[in-house]
Amino acid sequence: MAEYPIPKFHFQVDWGGTKIGFTEVSGLEVSTEKIEYRDGVSPEYVKLQMPGMQTQSQITLKRGIFAGDNEFYDWWNTVALNTIDRRDITISLLNEEHDPVVVWKVKNAWPTKVTSTDLNSTGNEVAVETLELAHEGLTMEHA
Repeated sequence: MAEYPIPKFHFQVDWGGTKIGFTEVSGLEVSTEKIEYRDGVSPEYVKLQMPGMQTQSQITLKRGIFAGDNEFYDWWNTVALNTIDRRDITISLLNEEHDPVVVWKVKNAWPTKVTSTDLNSTGNEVAVETLELAHEGLTMEHA
């Protein structure tokens, strides 16, 4: 039997709110900053390359808007001076049996921005809202 890569359209997000489907997740990215150093007596004319601080991009969650559902805004409204509702979030890529194959764990996430849908009287799309999250770490596990 042939092996195929995992399709990316079957996933779930446990974000601490109502269990609903998301249409898109992006920003699952971490990087390590580079530190360059060279002392004046080095016999080589190149800089040393050392790993520095880790950085992570903001994570963006998109989902359809449902009547009476204000959970994105309610979470965003917890942001106040030195207080916030931080949440650990789990994003799972699923196989055809709905079992996790790859799991991303997000540490201490909190909302930085909520964007509502655009409105277009000639459009034929579902209304989608976006939540952007800052966080303090992202890990990935293969099941």
